[in-house]
Formats: sequence, structure tokens, C-alpha cells
Amino acid sequence: MVSNGDEESGTQVQLPETTTKNSPSPFFRYNSPLVQVILIGVICFCCPGMFNALSGMGGGGQVDHTASNNSLTALYTTFAIFGILGGGIYNILGPHLTLLAGCSSYVLYTSSFLYYNHHHHQAFVILAGALLGVGAGLLWAAQGAIMTSYPPTNRKGTYISIFWSIFNMGGVIGGLIPFILNYHRSEAASVNDGTYIGFMCFMSLGTLLSLAILPACKVVRDDGSRCTNMFYTDVSTECVEVLKLFSNWKVLLMVPAAWSSNCFYPYQFNDVNGALFNLRTRGLNSVFYWGAQMLGSVGIGYIMDFSFKRRRVRGMVGVIVVGVLGTVIWGGGLVNQLRYSSNDLPEKLDFEQSGSHFAGPFVLYFSFGLLDAMFQSLVYWVIGALADDSQILSRYSGFFKGIQSAGAAVAWQVDEHKVSFMSQLIVNWVLTTISYPLLFVLVMLAVKDQ
Repeated sequence: MVSNGDEESGTQVQLPETTTKNSPSPFFRYNSPLVQVILIGVICFCCPGMFNALSGMGGGGQVDHTASNNSLTALYTTFAIFGILGGGIYNILGPHLTLLAGCSSYVLYTSSFLYYNHHHHQAFVILAGALLGVGAGLLWAAQGAIMTSYPPTNRKGTYISIFWSIFNMGGVIGGLIPFILNYHRSEAASVNDGTYIGFMCFMSLGTLLSLAILPACKVVRDDGSRCTNMFYTDVSTECVEVLKLFSNWKVLLMVPAAWSSNCFYPYQFNDVNGALFNLRTRGLNSVFYWGAQMLGSVGIGYIMDFSFKRRRVRGMVGVIVVGVLGTVIWGGGLVNQLRYSSNDLPEKLDFEQSGSHFAGPFVLYFSFGLLDAMFQSLVYWVIGALADDSQILSRYSGFFKGIQSAGAAVAWQVDEHKVSFMSQLIVNWVLTTISYPLLFVLVMLAVKDQ
């Protein structure tokens, strides 16, 4: 191994090592990209995966959505800041401290709802939400760096789909927890303590697993290349590099996609799942919503890696496919929304008792999950195609999550202020539609063929 000092940047450069012909299979080699991506998938299965299941029930499992909406506004406000800063923090602290701090905040957030079940004081829930925003910014910056930079260049779509499938299995399992534990509870009740405790157990496991992630300089691909040539960075370097993102045309073209990619959660979770279905059915719907995400990520992963020989063509085709599917699904959402409003809610649907009336809204909610995974996996593939170095991609991913969280913070307050369901649907549809041509242009101009 040979090292060089880079006096101008203040970083130390490590030249890549080569592996021998008798290297272990990448499926069993701990420092392979595949094992590390699977590991970060399991960590996200335990932490944000369970968080998604909790949020997907509507109101964090509470009858009154006020505490949940306010906590999520606080969460995504701090997330917006620390998402943008997260890439730089990850480059300074490395994966262990970054992920450990991020994962532990999920446990605290869920414990605040356990407290709220007994005392109904919002302050702890809102504070925990703000702290989770800090932690989530760190976790997702680290996750973005790992998922987009560790895989080989020609298999990034496949590795993203592997991660997304494992991660969203957390939402599937997490959806089963409230469904089973609240099967016989009345619609007027919030979820029981055991639901929150079950979520906390998974999140605690994910926090411990975060210590098993390897830094990028120790991960070796099959061809012997490493995921980054840099040992470390410093605060001043990261501050400058993060500021440069705001004038980077490639990053700016992703802003509408980033802003819109979590904006629709309040509408889907509260105004579709929460408004149309009873308590136990919302848990069941969450299972299928996150299960649909697994299918969506596998489908788009195949398109992005195997549909055409040229990478740029695959990217453009992926944008077109997601754009067409998104138009169809949001059109179905419009048809469904014409049936009810926030001032004229229908009788709650139950999967056992509602018969054919249940099928249409259920399929729509399933389709929302499918589209979410395809849309976000597409954006991550585009980010991964813009560079190949862990430190650069951690900044890109952090910026994406920061803008995404700013959009979500606004969206949760929009829902809390009782903006009409129809208005929320139209805004979400328009925002996602705007992002497709911009992503198409970004792929066409910035993605290079292999």
C-alpha cells in the first residue's frame, strides 16, 4: 500500500490495492460491497424501516394526529439542516459514530410516543422529533454514501434494489406489529404500549449493528479497487465542499425531485390510509405498502442495470417509465379523492367487512408504495451515476436528503393546518411531474456511458 499527502486539500490519499485470484467469493467476503450494502439495509430495516411502519399507520398510531404532525414538522426541519450537513459530518466522523448517533435517535423518538400514550404531553414528542431529524440526517447521509459508492459501477441499480428491499421489509414486519397487537382494538383507541415497545426493540438492534459497518477505505470491490482514495477530511474542507453544492448545476437539477419525494407522505398516510381505513386495517395496509416498495425497487433496479447496454439510455428509459407510471397512479388517486373530502369522510373501511369497497382504495395505497420506491431508487441511481467516490457521493446524498426533508417539513404542517385533501393531491402530483423532465435532462447531460 502506498500513501501520498495532498497538501492543498489537507487530505491523505491511498492508492488502491489489488486482490488475488484466490480472493473469497464476494458473497462471503465481509469487506465486499455486497455484504456492506446488505448490512446497511438491515440497519435501515431496524430503524427507519420501523419508523416508516409507525408513521404509515397515520398519526404515529394515535387517534389525534396533532402530536405526530407537530413532531414530524420538527423532525423534518432539523433533518433538512443536518441532511445537507450530514455528508460532511460523515466524511469527518466515519460510519461508526455517524450511524450510532443516527440510529439511537430512532429509539428515543418511539419512546416519546410510549410516554404520550400515558401522559398526552406533546413537548417530549416534539423534542424527540427534532432530535430524530438530526440523527436521521446523519444516518441517511451515511446510507447514501454507502449505497451509491460501494457497489461496482455497472451494478448500482441492483445494489440499490437490494438495499431498498431489505430496508422496506422493516416496514412490512413493522406493519404486522400494530396489525397483530391491535387486531381487536376499537377504532377510537390508539395503539397499545406493546406496539411501541416492539418497534423500540428492533431499533435498538439496528443501533448495535451500526458498529459493524466498514469505512469506505476498507471496502474492496471484486476488481481490487477501493470505494474511496481518501483517508480522512477536515471541517474546513467539508464546509467549502458543502457550500459548493448550492452552485452545482447537477445537484440543482435534482431539487424538485428531492423536495417532492417525501412531500406526499402526509397525504398518503393521513389522508388516504388514516382517513379511509380503521385501525387494524391501517396496519395491514402498511404491510402491503412497504411490500410494494420491495417490488418497485427490484423492478426499477432491473431497468437501470440490464434494460439497455448504454448507461445513459438506461437512465433515460428509467425516468420515462417512472414518469408514465406516476401519472397513472396519481390519476387513480384523483379518481379516489373525488369520492370524499376532509369535511365529508366516509365510513371507515375494514378488510374483512367492506367487501368490494375496500379493493379500490387498497390497490391505490399499494400503488403509492410501488411508485415511491421506484421514484426514490431512480434518484439514487442518478446520484450514484454522477460520481464514484464515497466522499463526493456522501455530500450529494446528504444534499438530496436535506432538500427532501425540507419539503416533508412543509408538507406535514400543510396537513396539520387542514388544507383540503384535493389541494394536497394536486400539489404532490404537480411537484413529482415537474421533476421528471429535469431528471431526464440531468441523465442526458451528466451521466456518462460505461
